[in-house]
Amino acid sequence: MALKDLGIEMRALDLDAPQDSIVKPLKDIDILISAIGPRDQLAQIPLVEAAAKAGVKRIVPCAFGPILPVGVHRSRDQKEEVFNLVKRLHIPYTIIDVGWWYQFSLPRLPSGRIDYAIGVPIKTIPGDGDMPSARTDLRDVGKYVVRAIKDDRTLNATVFVYNELWTSNKIYDLLEEFAGEGIPRKYARAEEYEQQIAEADVKLKDSPEDFKARAQKVLAQYALSWGIRGENTPQFAKYLGYLDGKQLYPDVDFTSFESYLQEVISGSAQGVYDELKPMMHQADKQDQ
Repeated sequence: MALKDLGIEMRALDLDAPQDSIVKPLKDIDILISAIGPRDQLAQIPLVEAAAKAGVKRIVPCAFGPILPVGVHRSRDQKEEVFNLVKRLHIPYTIIDVGWWYQFSLPRLPSGRIDYAIGVPIKTIPGDGDMPSARTDLRDVGKYVVRAIKDDRTLNATVFVYNELWTSNKIYDLLEEFAGEGIPRKYARAEEYEQQIAEADVKLKDSPEDFKARAQKVLAQYALSWGIRGENTPQFAKYLGYLDGKQLYPDVDFTSFESYLQEVISGSAQGVYDELKPMMHQADKQDQ
């Protein structure tokens, strides 16, 4: 159903336009939620500046990912730059992270039968595959956001919400059981991911927009974080000062990973970032 049919008012913004034209549509907005694309994090800067001038009462800048400290991931560092601007401008805020998405948690099956649902397949298992990582169905994120933005406890705070903890080995085990197919398991050490990052940096120095190199770096940085160092966990989130969503909202009715996997196997799941699939497939062909 179209948003307009639901009675939702649409306001267009051009973040490259003069700031006054961005401020006007934000007038009388109580809560501003940014869900900008992964490669456009810094495009939020004029949005945040306009929100401050417009008197937005609470901003939720784009986070919605795994737990990461500063200085270990390109995308996260850009997000932190936006977060810091929000704080410098004294805008009330809530930052919400959701763990690693279910939709990015699966390897390919040898038969190819679930390729339709996989935007970025898991090609290697970090470490020994037994590191737990918090995971969330992307479709459940909205449920947590609705609760958080109505909660005075989350004002000027960072919040970690997630569905379940899963290790890579357990995901492979469950997928093999549901699909009735064996899946080759290739384990990778930290040094291998660090080498991938170093190689990508060389390419990005000459060609900053190289999609393949950027994807290689980003995915290797993620694997090191959630798969080797174990940073995408409730314990590490607490160490960084996050509020625990399980304590705040224990009654949220979320999708279990098993239910999601059943959808994938049945052919009824939906993929994410489908627009990136042609570029990912082309990069795979170049590696073959």
